[in-house]
Amino acid sequence: MFSEHLRAARAYPEKFILSTVLHRQYLRDWVLMRQMVTTRIDPTNHMGVPIEISDITSNIMVASNGTEVALT
Repeated sequence: MFSEHLRAARAYPEKFILSTVLHRQYLRDWVLMRQMVTTRIDPTNHMGVPIEISDITSNIMVASNGTEVALT
């Protein structure tokens, strides 16, 4: 979703809203990837895009125009 949005809109999304479970998964995957890359992780930010944690409204990317896109 991120790459598609960046290519189409030529802009970063406003933010990601992730469930607690998906955020944990994201952090776990990042740790696995860090074994190959030495980049530090900021759990509240992905490539400059803020990450919010919510179990009410979750697993969406808010596009640069405000549109909510489901992360599936």
